[in-house]
Amino acid sequence: MKLRAVVLLVALGAPAFAQMDFAGEWAPVQDEDNTGNPYVGEFLGIPMSPAGKLRGEAWSGSYMTLPEWQCRPHGAMYISRGPSQVRIWKEVDPVTRQLTAYHAEWLRSIDNPYYLDGRPHPSDLAVHTWGGFSTAEFVGEMLKITTTHLKEDYYRRNGVPSSDRATLTQYWIRRGDYLTWVTIAYDPVYLTEPMIRSSEYRLALNQQIPPYPCDAVEEVVRAKGVVPHELPGKNAFMGEFGKKYNIPIEITRGGAESMYPEAARKIEAERNKK
Repeated sequence: MKLRAVVLLVALGAPAFAQMDFAGEWAPVQDEDNTGNPYVGEFLGIPMSPAGKLRGEAWSGSYMTLPEWQCRPHGAMYISRGPSQVRIWKEVDPVTRQLTAYHAEWLRSIDNPYYLDGRPHPSDLAVHTWGGFSTAEFVGEMLKITTTHLKEDYYRRNGVPSSDRATLTQYWIRRGDYLTWVTIAYDPVYLTEPMIRSSEYRLALNQQIPPYPCDAVEEVVRAKGVVPHELPGKNAFMGEFGKKYNIPIEITRGGAESMYPEAARKIEAERNKK
């Protein structure tokens, strides 16, 4: 009995398994693959479906001046690749001291909780939100996040749409002061293949994300009911990106074929003709 008691005391006194800690203030590391200010029609490398291309070509940046759009938060499909800083914090059970969730919030987003307590995803009939519903689990030192119940939104702020049937798998990978945020989007409506992207953040100890109050105003005077848009095949800005960088227009329009090395070889062949 004494031996069992000693073993039990040693087990209770042993430290818990150390999980990677992602809490902190993080600033985005800008690079050439970041969202920034993409051109209209800059769909290169995005596996857009025909429906996604058609809707993307109808996009007009002026629709963001509509009062009902001005104060909308960025959704989960876009925000981790945006230019905003992010704060990540832990939710810990006060009794068990177990980590039950991580939360992430950007400058212009809602609170995004990622639950680690084993709760199930809600039914298909549950409400969809900008951040969706997310559960998480550790895979080694990575955190894997599964997100469902997302509102219709966008992947890029140049008309690349995401549907309310899309789901998102995310991975957090920390290496010292750097955080790699990988996203894999699955969208049966606007994508023909999973879209894999990644973003980099760096720990910023002195960072302070300010509040983001927003008041909708009448930015542009329009007739009642008018919504800015472009008709299919009539968007005059669609070719600007290709012309500036000497890229064939059919490649700039995206699609799964624009993701692979064959696209680069096609661009090179087109340039060699000129």
